[in-house]
Amino acid sequence: MAKTYGYWAATGLVAFAMLAGGVMDLARPAELLEGMRHLGYPDYFMTILGTWKVLGALAIVAPRTPLLKEWAYAGIVFDLTGAFASHLASGDGADKLGPTIVLTALAVASWSLRPEARRLPGASIVASGTSSASAPSRQAVVSA
Repeated sequence: MAKTYGYWAATGLVAFAMLAGGVMDLARPAELLEGMRHLGYPDYFMTILGTWKVLGALAIVAPRTPLLKEWAYAGIVFDLTGAFASHLASGDGADKLGPTIVLTALAVASWSLRPEARRLPGASIVASGTSSASAPSRQAVVSA
């Protein structure tokens, strides 16, 4: 039960952050445009990011669609780690870097705690750190 609560808490926070951030990106207020310019991005980049953030937020809370969720989680992590790298390269401090770290951790928690019904069938992480989902054996790769 605690795992379910943890999943929904992490998922709710990530979905809210992505949805709110996406809507703000699409609205393109002057202060956000200035921030994107500071990072070296063109104005239209906010429209692209905003659209994908909104779609990603909807995907991680939607029922079923496990493959879409995998892609959405990947996109969210790409967005957040890209934001971290951009702020770091621009010389921004902890006030800009911290939220990206926290949200990335929450996204990873949401992904790892998701219920079986929200996972790809047959795709699970095993103790060795590799996926058990139809990976070719070493022998098959060597003989190919």
